[in-house]
Amino acid sequence: MSVISGDFRHKTTIATIQEKKLRREPITCLTAYDYASARLVDETGIDMILVGDSLAMVVLGYETTLPVTVDEMLHHTRAVRRAATHALVIADMPYASYHVSEHEAVRNAARFLKEAGAEAVKIEGGQNRAALVEHLRDAEIPVMGHIGLTPQSVHRMGGFKVQGKSLEAIDRLMNDAAALEGAGAFAIVLEGIPREVAAMITASVSVPTIGIGAGPDCDGQVLVLHDLLGLTFSKPAKFVRQYADLRTAISGAVRAFKDDVEHGAYPGEDESYHLPGDVAEAVEASLRRPAR
Repeated sequence: MSVISGDFRHKTTIATIQEKKLRREPITCLTAYDYASARLVDETGIDMILVGDSLAMVVLGYETTLPVTVDEMLHHTRAVRRAATHALVIADMPYASYHVSEHEAVRNAARFLKEAGAEAVKIEGGQNRAALVEHLRDAEIPVMGHIGLTPQSVHRMGGFKVQGKSLEAIDRLMNDAAALEGAGAFAIVLEGIPREVAAMITASVSVPTIGIGAGPDCDGQVLVLHDLLGLTFSKPAKFVRQYADLRTAISGAVRAFKDDVEHGAYPGEDESYHLPGDVAEAVEASLRRPAR
């Protein structure tokens, strides 16, 4: 049985993802940032794990993705890769790691594969990144593209706003997708665009499209794990479906621990270690001796 039909013992590859589009089988992707979360995600049979630069916001507490560094992304990618035995691991290249020069971009991207074990990298941008995608492809570095709402362009866009709402903007997105496909990207993330536009792009390119806030007609879907689990501190975006409320569960567990400690209920007898009988008797006897 192949991985495409659900045998999680086999490793997902880029070929697997591309075959899923041909078979019209939905592709699943989630973010993860550490060993524990990546292992839990991987054990479900998720197709791809993205070590997203969103860790800047959901893990490190920044207001945008811009401050996270290459070294921080490498650190988290290593942890995720140790856990992932099934999913394809993709590392986000952070802001300024591929914007200065193509030489520096290839060098930084190679670090994610060589030092952290990633199997692909993701970069934001369309036509303006096509030449870079070609260089990365020539360096044997698989690339996932990302167009639409690109968080690293938050200041230029004037905030996290839906893209592709005018005919001119739609035409630009269509050209962006075509440019990335032609340059050799193995998949394209479509973020924050109308579902009709995402459907048009998905039908027009031969590579898989992965939607986030782009409607149900993409070849696959990705969400930030913390959004899915309710582990965020701000109002979620419209496209987020919260499958659990771990924020409340964790807060409740921590409060219960604090209360038990303060009232002497933890640790109890079952949670305490004891000396062996003969040693315990000797200690007890020494405590009974009068002090000299």
